[in-house]
Amino acid sequence: MANVFENCLNYGGALHVPVITIDGPTASGKGTVAQRVARHLGFHLLDSGALYRLVALAGLRGGVALDDEASLAKLAAALPCRFSGTAVFLDGEDVSDTIRAEDVGKASSRVAALPAVREALVERQLRFCQQPGLVADGRDMGTVIFPDADLKVFLTASVEARAGRRYKQLIDKGFSANILDLRKDLEERDARDSQRAAAPLKPAPDAYLLDTSDLTIEEGVKQVLEWYRAAKA
Repeated sequence: MANVFENCLNYGGALHVPVITIDGPTASGKGTVAQRVARHLGFHLLDSGALYRLVALAGLRGGVALDDEASLAKLAAALPCRFSGTAVFLDGEDVSDTIRAEDVGKASSRVAALPAVREALVERQLRFCQQPGLVADGRDMGTVIFPDADLKVFLTASVEARAGRRYKQLIDKGFSANILDLRKDLEERDARDSQRAAAPLKPAPDAYLLDTSDLTIEEGVKQVLEWYRAAKA
């Protein structure tokens, strides 16, 4: 992996590709913050969680058991997906909203715990690292995929705040939701993500910690940009 990352840092020759990683649990705000930071800087965006959701969706549609690690890893390695802005396509179909459904989210949390699946997606994630720079959001961006990133941020928020955000996201997209069920699911996902053997959810030792419980998206974006400017100074 180190050699691949070295190639990423020197993409296009000797030019360094700046990388900002934004990790954190579900509904911490990392996706929206990452999108806006990338837009502000004119950087590419990697939503690594979408990749695991795509694997989960492909598995569910193909009747693959969520504990069939070998089959899911094979799906991940040959995943026919592409990203266009914030739109996500699977085999030519726009599944941007489909992958955000709760059943796909729950399945992706299980799929993401499988080491072979994670390994199958490493190089695909590294290929997002291109000039003029990359903002990568996920759970192991700063600890595993881009350990030498220019800036590492770990976002968190109270489970109450996160459940409220997730509820609003689902309702806005036309999905039914129960906030008590969402809170329980978030707590279960946190435990599963932080306790898994492969790339557990945790802040990198040199990551900046940002609690977004009482912050607006704009305040979160402003803080990340300030940290990035300081890191580049």
